[in-house]
Amino acid sequence: MDADNVPGLLGVLAEPNRFRIVELLRGGPRPVNGIVEALGLGQPQVSRHLKVLGEAGFVTAHRQAQQRIYRLRPEPFQEIDAWFATFARIWEDRLDRLDALLADDEGNAP
Repeated sequence: MDADNVPGLLGVLAEPNRFRIVELLRGGPRPVNGIVEALGLGQPQVSRHLKVLGEAGFVTAHRQAQQRIYRLRPEPFQEIDAWFATFARIWEDRLDRLDALLADDEGNAP
């Protein structure tokens, strides 16, 4: 995991329309016109957001006849997930210590 990439990745997802595109693509690959219709945005606006998502590694596209079909790539999400997992370990350690403290306290109860 390269934690240095995480702020940039989160910044890309922080833009509401890009987040909506990612959420839409979670359901599976879609052509640009399908994204435009589903989100009610203009085609140039969707294309700009897809370009940013592509540059950040979140999406990839392939041609199918006259359409470009976009799909999510797992790698940037795995980086973000690995970063979040470090916080889960912190909380798990704290909860384990709390459990031990409570168990010790119950053992000392009159």
